[in-house]
Amino acid sequence: MMKKKLPQFQTFLSLNSLLTFIFTASGIGATIFAQSQPNPSTKDWAMSPGIIGTLILILIVALVAIMILVVRISAYLESLKKRSILRKKIEFSEELIGLDEAGIDNILEKRKAALNYRLAGSELGSEQQATDNKGIIAKVTHDPHNPMVDEKKKSPLNLETPEPLKTLVIWYLGAAVFWLVFGTLVGQYVGMKFVWPEMDSVSWLSFGRLRPVHTNTVFWGWASMAMIGLGYFVVARTSNTTIHSYKWGWTAWVLINLSVVVGNLFLMNGLNNGGGEYREYIWPVALLFALGLIYTFLNFYKTIANRCISEIYISNWYLLGGLIWTITLATIGYLPNFQNGLGETVIQGYYMHQGVGMWFMTYTLGLVYYYLPSSLNKPIYSYSLGVLAFWTQMFFYTLIGTHHFVFSPLPWWLQTIAIVFSAGMFIPVVAGSTNFYMTMRGSWNEISKSYILPFFLVGVVFYFVGSTQGSFQAFRFTNYVWHFTDFNVAHSHMTMYGIITFFLWACIYAILPKITGKEPRQLAVGVHFWLAFVGLFAYMISLMAGGTLKGLNWIEGDPFINSVILMQPFWLWRAIGGSLMFLSHLVFAYNFYVMIKKESSSTVSPTNELQPVNA
Repeated sequence: MMKKKLPQFQTFLSLNSLLTFIFTASGIGATIFAQSQPNPSTKDWAMSPGIIGTLILILIVALVAIMILVVRISAYLESLKKRSILRKKIEFSEELIGLDEAGIDNILEKRKAALNYRLAGSELGSEQQATDNKGIIAKVTHDPHNPMVDEKKKSPLNLETPEPLKTLVIWYLGAAVFWLVFGTLVGQYVGMKFVWPEMDSVSWLSFGRLRPVHTNTVFWGWASMAMIGLGYFVVARTSNTTIHSYKWGWTAWVLINLSVVVGNLFLMNGLNNGGGEYREYIWPVALLFALGLIYTFLNFYKTIANRCISEIYISNWYLLGGLIWTITLATIGYLPNFQNGLGETVIQGYYMHQGVGMWFMTYTLGLVYYYLPSSLNKPIYSYSLGVLAFWTQMFFYTLIGTHHFVFSPLPWWLQTIAIVFSAGMFIPVVAGSTNFYMTMRGSWNEISKSYILPFFLVGVVFYFVGSTQGSFQAFRFTNYVWHFTDFNVAHSHMTMYGIITFFLWACIYAILPKITGKEPRQLAVGVHFWLAFVGLFAYMISLMAGGTLKGLNWIEGDPFINSVILMQPFWLWRAIGGSLMFLSHLVFAYNFYVMIKKESSSTVSPTNELQPVNA
């Protein structure tokens, strides 16, 4: 007689039941395999460490925004001052025209006397007390390490980039920009449905179909395409060699774009993978994306293997690590024998959080380890901190997905492990943030010169704030209040938008002008920055506040419709913030066009110097 093979999750339950019996017999089973305490009280919810910590983190973001704004305003006022001085010089020159020869001679004699003035040598250093009768000294320092000159200026020359690599990078970024605008247009429409739910009655424009179109498009279309395009430049540059196969790069470009096009058409027509968030694409579509990643990984790996230098730069650790983990993740997330009962819930938490942490976060951090120091013309602060952050990220991130299902039917010990590993994420986050902050130290004057450093700075701040807040949110009390509320939407935008998207924008603005020779107006980049930042802040704060009130409303046992009415003003601010963010994407798309557009042959400059657009 043949034995019937148990599904994998039934086998897991059988083993779980056996272990439960053993531990119960020893008197400790209840504390490990079951919820050992009642749901927490919300009497003093405002004093919870997770709530207080989140408020402090939000304050940090606000302070950084104020700092950037103050620096930019100061720079603008300084420019107005310089214009005033220049205007006075012009007025003086015009005044000279009207003077007679005696008046001009008198002025020239005074100028000549001023030019003949020489220091005696004892003004700045002698046994006598220093004096400054002429008002020459602007600053006095006793720091022996004080630099005597400014940092090296950025090179105005184009980077010597092979034409096939330049073309490949631009096409990846171009596809990414298209998917950003399309994906967030869908998101904008979906956000407006919260304010005007009766906007339409067309089935393929319903919230249930459009929401996964929005998330999958910005995940696999915008972010993934931009990451891979920027990664091609990093791999070639840090390996001091050419890309192994441009054909593989174009094949991956076609496969990934095809997966987004076909996947979205299926989603809008109601054909999806079920309730798995961020894996709504059916498996044949997901296979196209996975094949694109496999081609990319092999191309990166062989390029790095053929490098012309002995060391493997830290960026390549993150890039290859992110690709390996994501290929593994896609395989596990779509294996059919994992899609049964609560086992599917465990896999969903694993897939959803690994997609964010091991693909987007890991890979993008690898980009920052190259583009941040290169844009500042200085080395990364600490290679060791980068390695520490890499391995602790690999270790802790793998088991935190179940913190999305605290107080669920999943084993209590599994929930506890997820919470403990979420707290362990403080290590890679602090190590990585410190590395980036210390790299930027001494270069804060760059904030007043361009918006590249502000984009990086906001990304680093949100990397620390968003990741730390996620660890706070994993605690049982805050999870109890915020789970299934709009607060999670705010958190996901804080990370995927505040970290990943701001980092990608910083990298694009840092590298495209250097390989195309064209840069956008700083005013246009500034409009993009402030629309995106202010929009995100309004979006985030409104949903955090509303989500907290909604969670407390549910705990009190009020009717569900009351929480819907409660959220109306917060959803309005969500729509306002989302509108500002979408407008910023249109400005970014225009800036991207300015950076890549080809000049006519009669207007091309013969030099390699950066030519400001419409200067």
